[in-house]
Amino acid sequence: MSETRVHLKFERQFEGVLEAEGAQAPIGKKTEGCLAPYDLLLGALGSCYYATFVGLADKMRLAYSRADIAIHGVKREEVPATLKTVDMVLTIHGASEGKGFQRAAELAAKYCSVHETIARVAEIRLEVVFEA
Repeated sequence: MSETRVHLKFERQFEGVLEAEGAQAPIGKKTEGCLAPYDLLLGALGSCYYATFVGLADKMRLAYSRADIAIHGVKREEVPATLKTVDMVLTIHGASEGKGFQRAAELAAKYCSVHETIARVAEIRLEVVFEA
């Protein structure tokens, strides 16, 4: 069984630090230098998704130089304001050909545990784009 641990330290107001093994991130309201809760959630989605995608791309021998993921989430109006929709745009840079990338992108969505968790409350749309 895989375990993950983090530690959060807060001041009296909503300002604090998320600490994980070997790293930390400032947390707070939408102020300069701080990540808000949904920033962290969408960041977790993107990083889990890409880690899964890289593993699949390596197995499928897909050649590319780098990738970007842009994620946009919209929350519901009712309380609790869970995510309603999430749009992900995976931009592949330096691919010699586009073959196989769509399949790897779809499989990454299927096997990424954070994607599967969020997909239980939100519609997630994925677009794959290629740039030289």
